[in-house]
Amino acid sequence: MASLRLPNLITRSLSGRAAAHRAMAKAALFADSSTRTRLNRYNHHIAKAQQLEARLADTAKRSAGGMA
Repeated sequence: MASLRLPNLITRSLSGRAAAHRAMAKAALFADSSTRTRLNRYNHHIAKAQQLEARLADTAKRSAGGMA
């Protein structure tokens, strides 16, 4: 039952969303649109993935600090 605790669900959600944004960034590179549009979409999704990963790291620090 430990896997159903809220911090675990948040961690899974953030990591899954970050992975989805990385996949969308890769897909943007191969889209049928202009180079500028593809680059903008790629940069947007990579930035969003990095934000989510930063939130994930912050969440991990908080949960580790709270349990110690």
